[in-house]
Amino acid sequence: MKNIAVYCGASEGKDEIYREAAIELAHWLVQNDLNLVYGGGGVGLMGILAKTVLDDGGKVYGIMPQELVDRGAAYDGLTELKVVEDMSERKRLMLEMSDASIALPGGPGTLEEIIEAFSWSRLGDNENPCVLYNVQGYYDYLKSMFNYMTDKGFLTKKDRSKLFFSDSLENIYTFMNSYIPPKIRQYAK
Repeated sequence: MKNIAVYCGASEGKDEIYREAAIELAHWLVQNDLNLVYGGGGVGLMGILAKTVLDDGGKVYGIMPQELVDRGAAYDGLTELKVVEDMSERKRLMLEMSDASIALPGGPGTLEEIIEAFSWSRLGDNENPCVLYNVQGYYDYLKSMFNYMTDKGFLTKKDRSKLFFSDSLENIYTFMNSYIPPKIRQYAK
């Protein structure tokens, strides 16, 4: 079984489509025997995602800095909650525990985490595929920016191919399975 890191916000956004996408992603994870690794929060898209995975009988591994646990941000009832010292340790551990990374629509924190995962893949420190779940075109401007970086020579085509944008979970699954190293691919459904 594989673990999928999902980056998402502690808010739901203004449009119902983002809530629906989090629920759809949760159902998809469980249907494909994929465990959720996420930031451990109980509010916003984070809470919706975790609750739905758990309600569907899936496993949810939260990783949260002590500071946020102390503020009461942790979701009760997770399969496991790892409390770490800071956000840097959280991000590192999420990548170590996961076989792929997906970002739902979110704010600066969501974007920072998926971009760091992508940056580490360019350095060879992260073998995980990095996906932006492009719900209703949410990440279109960012996709254009990465294409522009490539056109201007600041990002190689090879590295650009490590970052996938899609609004289709079927296409995301195909990308992840084509990208995952053979030693891990054997666990793919």
